[in-house]
Parts: sequence; structure tokens; C-alpha cells
Amino acid sequence: MNPNTDANSTGAPRDPSGQRILSMTPDGQTGPVRAVVAGRLEALAQAIRDKDLDRLMTFYARDVEVFDVRSSLHVPGAAAYRNNFEHWFDSFEGPLGFELHNLRIVPGDGAAFCHYLALVTGARPGGRRSGYWVRGTTCFERREGEWLVTHEHISMPA
Repeated sequence: MNPNTDANSTGAPRDPSGQRILSMTPDGQTGPVRAVVAGRLEALAQAIRDKDLDRLMTFYARDVEVFDVRSSLHVPGAAAYRNNFEHWFDSFEGPLGFELHNLRIVPGDGAAFCHYLALVTGARPGGRRSGYWVRGTTCFERREGEWLVTHEHISMPA
């Protein structure tokens, strides 16, 4: 018997360290979850680019927990987070650039964690251009068949 390839008593294969490897979904298929979450995140990013607040908020659960760069750092609930987005959008004239970089998605059966860097660009009042990087961690949960953001943490390098 090869301990690196033989299944343990649960049927899950073992890795070389002897730890069990459990699948992320009941059928072991993470690809479909990854694709759905990637699509949701790209659609969310497009709503930011368009500054479409109503569309953007459809991606967030009502009870989302957010740690944001804007005051008050901890933002409980979608209504409060909507206010943050509204103020942020108002600080730019016209559409925003919002490019996702180094996106990593870790999919699961009922939840998926994403982390990324985002380059934000746009015109500020008075005609000056602005550009900066943010770090993002976004957790989607499947609720009643829909993938919604239930936790988000946005930060900037100090």
C-alpha cells in the first residue's frame, strides 16, 4: 500500500504529509463554483466601474460584515455599506477604473473566499486624475441558491 495515494477510512486520499485531503464540494468539483464566483466578482467590479449603486448592492447580503478604508472601519450591514459606496462614488467624476489583479478564489460548497489587489483610477473634481491600490478579501456565501457577499475587507497600504 502506498500511503500517499491510498484512501483513508473516509475514502479521501492522503497527501505526502499524511493529512487527509477533503474535497471542497460534495462531488469534488470546485471548477463550477470557481467560475460562478469569478463571474459574480467581475459583475460586482463592473457595477463599481459604472458607479451603479443599485446594481452593486444586489451582490451583498443584507447582513454583510465589512471592514472598509472609509470611516468607521467596521460597517455592519448592506445599508451602511451602501452609504460608504455612495460617498466614494461621489468623490469621482464619471466612471471609475477598477482593475482586479492577482485574484485568487478558494471555492467551497457553501462559501468561497477571494482575495485580490485592485487598481482604482478616475477623475476627481477639478479635473485631476487619481490612482491607488487597495487590497480586498471578499467572502461569498451561497444563500437560497444565490452567491452573496457576506464579508468584505478592503484596506490600503499604510
